[in-house]
Amino acid sequence: MTKLSVNINKIATLRNARGGNIPNVLQTALDIEKFGAQGITVHPRPDERHIRYSDVRELKPLLKTEFNIEGNPVKKFIDLVLEVKPAQVTLVPDAEDAITSNAGWDTVKHRNFLKEIILEFKNNGIRTSIFVDPEINQIEGAAQTGTDRIELYTEAYALTFAEGHKAGVKPYAECARKAHELGLGVNAGHDLSLENLKYFNEEVPFLDEVSIGHALISEALYLGMETTVKRYLELLK
Repeated sequence: MTKLSVNINKIATLRNARGGNIPNVLQTALDIEKFGAQGITVHPRPDERHIRYSDVRELKPLLKTEFNIEGNPVKKFIDLVLEVKPAQVTLVPDAEDAITSNAGWDTVKHRNFLKEIILEFKNNGIRTSIFVDPEINQIEGAAQTGTDRIELYTEAYALTFAEGHKAGVKPYAECARKAHELGLGVNAGHDLSLENLKYFNEEVPFLDEVSIGHALISEALYLGMETTVKRYLELLK
C-alpha cells in the first residue's frame, strides 16, 4: 500500500492568520496520525509564513509516524533538519517568495550541489528525496546524487486529469519505472486530491508515498478531517 503523508502547512496558515494557537498545529498532526495517516509533512519557509521552525522542533518528539521535512536547502533549513533529524528530508528548489512549489530540480545542472547536501543528511541517518519533474533525464540525474528517493511533481498530472485527459499520467509511470530500475524509491505530491489520486496510484508503479496538503485540508473543511484522511487511505489500497 502506498503510504499517505499529510502536509499540515495549511493548518499553520489558518492559525497564523489570527495569531494565538487556534487551530492547534500539534494536536491536528496527532489527530491525523490517529486517523491512520502514515506520516506528517511540513514545509517551513524562511519567512515562516505558515509552519514555523519552532513547530518543527515541537512536532518531532510527539509524532509516532514518519516525519518528512520539505524545503530549499539553504543553511537555515539544513541546520534545522540536522537538529531535528526527521525520517525523511525532501529537497525542493522553491524561491523564498514562492507561494507554493512550482518546479523540480535540474538534477543534472545541480548534481554536485545536491550530492554534497545529500551526503551530509545520509551521514546523519536521514532518508533523502529530491523533488523532480517527470522527465527521464532528471530521474537519471537524481540517481547520480546519491539520493534515496525522488518525489514526482504532480501538478501537470492534476491539471490534465481535471481536463479529462488521463494520458497525462504516462510520463509519471515511465519515470517511476526508471527510478525503480535505478534503485530509487518513488514519492509523489502536489495537487493530488480525492478526485485524481485513485487513478494515479493505479497507473504509477512502485509508489512508496504521496504527500498531500492543500487539497486534503480543503476537503476536510467539508467532510471533516477523520473522514477525509480515511477516504485517502481507501484510495491508496
